[in-house]
Parts: sequence; structure tokens; C-alpha cells
Amino acid sequence: MTTHDSTILLFRNTMRITEGHLEDFRSAITQAIAFAEQHGPQLMVETFVDEERLLAHSFQLYQDSDAVRLHWKLADPYIQEVMKHCQVERFEVFGEPDDDVVTGVRSALGEQCTLTFSPRIAGFVRFATGHRA
Repeated sequence: MTTHDSTILLFRNTMRITEGHLEDFRSAITQAIAFAEQHGPQLMVETFVDEERLLAHSFQLYQDSDAVRLHWKLADPYIQEVMKHCQVERFEVFGEPDDDVVTGVRSALGEQCTLTFSPRIAGFVRFATGHRA
């Protein structure tokens, strides 16, 4: 990986919710997102649940690798609580994080899931002025 100081990073995390843990997962992810909204460096976090297949998809947008490191430092207890109720099946990184973040992602996920990296070609981000809950 090459180092890029100001690259947008988009993470897509696909999680398999443990049978019988859907409500506990919902509660843990809601608390984690509330914390991130108040204290986290993410520009955007959105999570969607496919109840029939017990799959959750989380999207997180970061300004750069420094923001990812700050998220890890601040949110670790919340991440651990969420992970009690699911397992990561697939983790996709869009953009080019620095080597430290690449190593951190690989280390956190181990061999348990599919991990992919896709470099950015072009794009833009447009944020609405209102707040959505």
C-alpha cells in the first residue's frame, strides 16, 4: 500500500448476526453509533440489517487514516460489545489507507473473513445540511 495523507476512506463491514442475538445486536450497534455520532471522527456511519438472513451491513466514511486510528482508540469498548453478537464475514476498504491502518485491519480481522482493498479512482462527497437520525 502507498501512503496517502488526505484520502477519503470508506469501510463496508458485513456481519453475520448470531442466531438469537438480533435484539442484543441492535442494542449494541445503536449504542456504538450514538457514541460515534457524539465523539467519533467518522464523517458518516450507516448500518442496515437483513433480518431474514441475519446479516448487517455497516458503512463508515473517514477523512483519512488518522481518523481511523482515532476511531479505534475511542470506540474499542463499543466494538467489543457489538462483536459479542456477530462475526465479520466480509470487510471492504475503499480508498488507500496508510500501512499502519492496513496492518491494524488485517490484525483485527485475522483469517476469519474476506478482506479486500479497492483504490479510489475519482469521486466527491456531498453532505446535506440537515441532520438525519
